[in-house]
Parts: sequence; structure tokens; C-alpha cells
Amino acid sequence: MSNTLIQLFILTVVIHLIDTLAYSVRLNSVKSGQMALSFSLFNLFVLISRTANTFQAPLIGSIIGLSIAQGIDPLLDMRKIIFASTVGTVSGIILIPTFLRIFEAAVRRLEITGSIPSLVIEALNINNLKLMVKRAARPSKTMLQRLRYREIPKRLLLTHALVTGIYTIGVLAANYSAILVAEEYRLAAAASSGMINGIATILLTLFIDPKAAIITDQALRGKRPYEDVKALVVLLIVTKIVGTLLGQALFLPAANLIASFYH
Repeated sequence: MSNTLIQLFILTVVIHLIDTLAYSVRLNSVKSGQMALSFSLFNLFVLISRTANTFQAPLIGSIIGLSIAQGIDPLLDMRKIIFASTVGTVSGIILIPTFLRIFEAAVRRLEITGSIPSLVIEALNINNLKLMVKRAARPSKTMLQRLRYREIPKRLLLTHALVTGIYTIGVLAANYSAILVAEEYRLAAAASSGMINGIATILLTLFIDPKAAIITDQALRGKRPYEDVKALVVLLIVTKIVGTLLGQALFLPAANLIASFYH
């Protein structure tokens, strides 16, 4: 792989790893009852993910531009990047038990320090880094037992898989469609990525976030058992993996659909 592709692969892994860990924050917020504090701290990780996102589009554009100049088809490279989203999601799943242990301790510490920058400085202390390593834990089967999967709406999960698939390939499909259109339309086609991700965000906001928030809020108020939130998180992560795999199937049809608007 070229250096650009390697950088893009790593960035994509990081983005989807953090997105996956975001689901587990619900578990900590319900268990500790400190939802506002938990999400405030997690905004730091989201900032890292969003920063990585800003570098993603230019790198993709660089690969597409070079491919056009050399007259080659970068389809395999695009599929490798989509695969990176699956790798990032699976990596996030593996890290969730460790992340939750560290995150729980960090939330308690944040309540004392009252400052995220101070917390970051403390975390970078060599002794604290060693402590984080000692807190490492592996996923276990007990995490998946006795969960009330039937209480989670199936339509929510299907929609989540579809939206994840669209979100995974939005920027990639728009940039790849630039190869499929006449030269004068290439910039317009590549710029369509914002529209596609915007549609995915709207679907997420309208159909997924509200229902997930209701389940989480009901658990916080004691109207649902904690196991329902665990089931929700597990199923959302599973459908996220399905969504990244679905992205492989959606990629070419999406690129062709975008290109069809500029013929």
C-alpha cells in the first residue's frame, strides 16, 4: 500500500474505533448515573475522531486524483478503506471492557478536577499510563448473557445497519464517482459527499438517536433494567459491523447513482 493509503487506513480505523466506543458510554452513564459528566468527557474522544475525519477527505481526494492522472481504477483501494471501518469497529469491541474501566475512573477524577485539560495531563503521567495498561480486560461471554434482546425494536436495528452502511461509504462513493463522470463535473461529484453524509445524519437523528435515548433515559429512571441498555449497546455494535460490511455492497451502486446526476 502507498503511504497515503496507509495513512487513510489508520485514520479510518481510528474514526470507527472511537465511534464504536461511543456506544459503550451509555453503559457507564446509566451505571454511574452521571450521564452529563460521561458525555462531557467523551466529547474529548469525539474531537479526536472529528479531527481525523477532516484529514480523511483530502487523502481520499489525493488517491482519486492520482488514479485519474495515471488512468487506473482505485476500486481495490476504496474497498480496503471500507474494510478499515470494519477493522476499527471490531477493534472497538475488543477494547470496550478496558475502555469502560478507564472511562469510569476518568469520570470520577473529572468530578474532582473539574477540568478536562488537567485530566489529560494527569493521564499522560507515566504512572497513570502504567495503571491504564493494568486495567486492560478482555471481552467475556458473561457480558452477552441474560440480555433482553427482544426488548430492542428490530426496525431500529435494521435502520441502524443501513445508515451505518451509507455513512461508511458516503465520502468514498462521492469521490470515486468523479472517475465515472466527465472532467467538468468531477469537482461537483466529489463534493456530493456532504449531501450523502447529511442524509445519513438526518436518518440517524430522526429514527435511531431518539429511540436509543428513550431506552437509556428509562433505564436511568429505573423504568427499565440496566440489561436493556446492555442489549441495546450490543445490538447497535453488531449492526454497526453489519453496516460496514453492507458498505462493500453499497459502494459501487452509490458511486454510479451519484455519477448519474452529472451525465
